[in-house]
Amino acid sequence: MGSGQRAKIWLMRANFALIALVIMFFQLLPLETLPRKWAPPDIIMGFAFAWSLRRPDYVPALLLAVILLLTDLLFQRPPGLLALLVVLACEVLKSRVLSQRETTFAAEWFEVALAVAAVTALDRIILNLTGVAQAALTLTLIQMIMTIAAYPILAVISQSIFGVRKLTPVEADAIGAR
Repeated sequence: MGSGQRAKIWLMRANFALIALVIMFFQLLPLETLPRKWAPPDIIMGFAFAWSLRRPDYVPALLLAVILLLTDLLFQRPPGLLALLVVLACEVLKSRVLSQRETTFAAEWFEVALAVAAVTALDRIILNLTGVAQAALTLTLIQMIMTIAAYPILAVISQSIFGVRKLTPVEADAIGAR
């Protein structure tokens, strides 16, 4: 792998971190003073899944863990739980990338929907088992559905604005050889 390719990979990793920080910044801005009756999609999770499925080398597990742990801390969620679940889901999706290169977008979206549902369900179950206070089930389900519905938009943004396209066979072979 040439130094130009390595530089691009590191630049895209920095882009992912910057995107996540910008999203966190805007989500933390106090624009509304009353609680919402709906929950917005988890955009960082959506981008993590989109980038993991399209270019797994752009989002290594350590980078995802650090960004998602920071997200947990800033949003006052139980530290590390959602971060761990999302990193595990991303790693499962990454492991399927090389065998699923030629799948349709509908199949990709279905895989992401299953991953989002699994992360949401496991998060709720673990929080219930440990007795941690959590949001109402309806808000959690709304956020899950909104995240699944927002995935096509996040995938298009990733591809058209940030240039995160599916692996070519040559790139996939290079990643598979590592």
